[in-house]
Amino acid sequence: MSKVPAAENTLRILEYLGAQRGPMPAASIAHALGLPRSSVYHLLTVLLEHGFVLHFPEAKRYGLGVATYELSSAFSRQEPLTRLGRPILAGLVDAIGESGHVAVLHGRDVVYIAEERAPRRPRLVTDVGVRLPSHLTASGRALLATLPAGQLRALYPDAGAFEDRTGAGPHSYAELKRVVAAVRETGYATEDGEVTPGFASVAVSVRDHAGWPAAGIAITFPRENLPREEWPGLAARIAEAAAELSRRIRGS
Repeated sequence: MSKVPAAENTLRILEYLGAQRGPMPAASIAHALGLPRSSVYHLLTVLLEHGFVLHFPEAKRYGLGVATYELSSAFSRQEPLTRLGRPILAGLVDAIGESGHVAVLHGRDVVYIAEERAPRRPRLVTDVGVRLPSHLTASGRALLATLPAGQLRALYPDAGAFEDRTGAGPHSYAELKRVVAAVRETGYATEDGEVTPGFASVAVSVRDHAGWPAAGIAITFPRENLPREEWPGLAARIAEAAAELSRRIRGS
């Protein structure tokens, strides 16, 4: 049991409201969290005064307030994924001897937020700030595989959504479904010459506290450096780094 139950229950209310599709009645919040209604009303009143929740009197419901958005914006400004991910990536690259990066999903693209180049390895196209089609990259595939089917379909409604770089890679939703199904089965994603001929990548997704994809960690290497039979072992080492980044994101 928490030594500060009021603080814990306040955070539980915010987490609960953040997971809903819309504002909720106080009674529903109390029932879902197993709290007395009187306690929930008192905590909601304090949150309302500080702008963390909004009250919709006609609907008799409560939703998240602008102060929560400001916290979210501050979270983004502080670039926590980059700051937390860079040292983990550096350690992984040092141990493996191949270059790596951290990327986040943005629409149908991935955006690279950290890169670490291994000594005597060529420059890659995955510089920080670069965007690439997620369905072609290992990082993107690792992230797409974590999405619900409906969300994946919404991102790729037709053939026009599938950008091409080298002629390889999925060109239809049916092909993409087979790719992400393989990622879900193995726990890691790969690409082989679909971004840059002669280079391959192996990636694992990083999950946030709610289980949603926060980022992807990948190692990219000249194809001849690592035979395909060694890719599962590489994926296991990347997964360890991904688990550590996920733990740090959660603040644990």
